[in-house]
Amino acid sequence: MPEHVNINNHDMRLISEVLNLYYMEELTQAEVGRRLGLSTTKVNRLLQQARREGMVEVTIHVPFQHLFDMESRLKAIFGIKEAMVIPRIAEDVGGMIQTLGRAGADCLLRHLRDGDVLAVGGGTGVHAVAHALEPKRTYDVSVVPTSGGVQGSTYVDVNYLASQVAERLGGKAYQLHAPCVVETPEQRDMLLSMGPVKDILDIARRANVALMGVGTVDAEASRYVQITALSPEDMNRIAEVYGGVGEIGACVFNGAGLSCAEEYADRVVGLTLPEFQRIPFFIGVAATSAKALPLYGALRGGYMDALVTDEAAAQGILDLFEVDFRGGTAAVGRQDVEAA
Repeated sequence: MPEHVNINNHDMRLISEVLNLYYMEELTQAEVGRRLGLSTTKVNRLLQQARREGMVEVTIHVPFQHLFDMESRLKAIFGIKEAMVIPRIAEDVGGMIQTLGRAGADCLLRHLRDGDVLAVGGGTGVHAVAHALEPKRTYDVSVVPTSGGVQGSTYVDVNYLASQVAERLGGKAYQLHAPCVVETPEQRDMLLSMGPVKDILDIARRANVALMGVGTVDAEASRYVQITALSPEDMNRIAEVYGGVGEIGACVFNGAGLSCAEEYADRVVGLTLPEFQRIPFFIGVAATSAKALPLYGALRGGYMDALVTDEAAAQGILDLFEVDFRGGTAAVGRQDVEAA
């Protein structure tokens, strides 16, 4: 609270003139002094007195302040270390993806150190980050895929993405020569027991940093369909029977962030959700309103340490939290998943 003192009319008028000249006409303190016949020291003293008396209020209008507020809320609610929310760019998906990629690249380079093992997954966001990387120096890092590959699309081919990221960083890329999803758990177990596959996944398990997309399980639009080649009936079963809302590395989780749809997860040649959860610094990159529910589940599951997303997805996440909060469902964090 300002500490008020008695100010006579003459002094109040003088302070008013000083404030108008300094703040409204944007004169320097020296210029105000010359205009009013005062010393610069006197002008400075009157300005300080005006602030103490509460005559000056400072309001900061930053164009993207609402995005910074979203970032603060996401960090506070879900206990993540970093959140980056890019602005909504109407009808310019390409521009949004490029901006998302640059933000993800900035986040990755801030946390990457020489000697690190970087685990990467697939997805549009990871693809955008890979192409946005422009480091000012080379990084002595190993880049390793978190699952087998899917040919036919650079967005889901993790071997391609690992190579691209390693090339731009100046590091070493590993390749996992196996499919991402096989037909039976027995086939998966056989592949996981093979030396070349086991060795690569063991490197991924030692990762210090992960750069991963977070996907939907939508029967029509999801890249999960590309990875698994599941039928619409299977996709509906994942959503309706198991409550699946999203996937990380082809491993499906529900709205609470818990692993589900095990009959499908048992066919994935790659890291499991608990193994993703143990990576020290996990960067999730995904955007658009369609990713709000998958990201919400991933945040509740405590997988992410940093989130790079857009305004539409961030608002959707916060809206989902508000609904759950009012309904008495609390968000869970990383420690809760470990306990589970």
